[in-house]
Amino acid sequence: MDTEEGLGSFPYVPGMRRPVPEAEPGLVERWRSGGGELVELLSQVRERFGGITAFRLGPAPTVLVTDPQAVQHVLARHPERYVKRSHRARALIGDGVLAASGAAWKRQRRLLQSQFTGTGMRRYEGRITEAARTTAGRWDGYSRTGQTFDVGQEMRRFALDAIWRSLTGHPLDDGTERELAAVAAVAAALPTLPTDVNDAQNAVAADLARIDAVARHAIDAARGGAAGPDGPGLLHVLVDAATERPEYTDRLIRDELVTLLVAGHETTATTLTWLHLLLDRYPAAREQALAAGGEGSAQRRQAIQALVHETLRLYPSAWILPRRADEDDTLAGYAVEAGTDILVCPYLTHRDPGLWPDPEHFDPRRFITPDGRPPHPGAYFPFGIGPRACLGLQFALRESTVLLEQLLPVHIPVFSSTPTKAAYGITVRPDGPTPATLT
Repeated sequence: MDTEEGLGSFPYVPGMRRPVPEAEPGLVERWRSGGGELVELLSQVRERFGGITAFRLGPAPTVLVTDPQAVQHVLARHPERYVKRSHRARALIGDGVLAASGAAWKRQRRLLQSQFTGTGMRRYEGRITEAARTTAGRWDGYSRTGQTFDVGQEMRRFALDAIWRSLTGHPLDDGTERELAAVAAVAAALPTLPTDVNDAQNAVAADLARIDAVARHAIDAARGGAAGPDGPGLLHVLVDAATERPEYTDRLIRDELVTLLVAGHETTATTLTWLHLLLDRYPAAREQALAAGGEGSAQRRQAIQALVHETLRLYPSAWILPRRADEDDTLAGYAVEAGTDILVCPYLTHRDPGLWPDPEHFDPRRFITPDGRPPHPGAYFPFGIGPRACLGLQFALRESTVLLEQLLPVHIPVFSSTPTKAAYGITVRPDGPTPATLT
């Protein structure tokens, strides 16, 4: 076979098995005319054409990848062939580790890696626990007074407190919390900002100025040796690195600080918000988790972690992972030409009925029973897989588990209204407020 087969101008590379099947152009045009979300188009493409499909959003082909083996090939086995594109959050995080590439990324990743495994994580255990206790204390107050509060805002406040303590050694104070609300504002605006980084930064200049002021103050304090009550934090590691590594300028330290703030609280807060909404719809899941074992037991902790994992299956932290083919390749037997845009989509892989029975149903037992989840590693990857998987995976899981161990036995949020849709930005978040009282 040496000719194109039903693929328009998407080329077949000699020596490779077959060209990627392409969705008909009319599907994209109907999606555009209807003003739908990108995830709706991708869902239709996957459902009708399978786990590796080409389609056109512009002049060049895009290949959607949801098949587990292909996911593993792109992200884990051959990341050098499928390179990360310029991160959409660059306007906010600059050259932080999420947006960096090449040798710079390797240096930055190596420095931070040790902080999120083993000894590094043990250093932050107490800080996470204190943030969880502070949140539990506020919820005790809401319960006594019957006050209505927003669950999403509470989860964001907890996660921001946990990462701020870990970065600086200080608990989050009200003034810092108010200023760092600009982080969430910019993150929410990113999908609608201009593609040019300078234009995007100009559009949110006021919020970026507030973030930069907080970052400058924290960096100056760390450089002056002002450890918080919990001792030095992760920011001190970055400041110390600057004494030996000239690339760690104040600007790069700022970019890493903001990257860790975004990655360290936005995804965790979103996951915990979804989890409370899901437990409202599936209250038996909460009772099953608490009945799995006594307070502090390994069985209860495993059951609570299963709640988190099942929430991440439905609403993964990174719902879409863009890559670009850096060279010609064979992907699961299909020809992929250099320059092709690749969209790896955990959101759709996690909802594939061929991998996950009854995939729209919230069932944490998938992550407790031995055969509850697909064995292939490319079937479940809410934080990505491979060398560019999220650094903070263990930190986020620990945050979520510790907080839920504090809240679930005592408090049940009763929502006065719940969002009816999801918003697909940097994360998949509830598209609306989440007001509740506590029983």
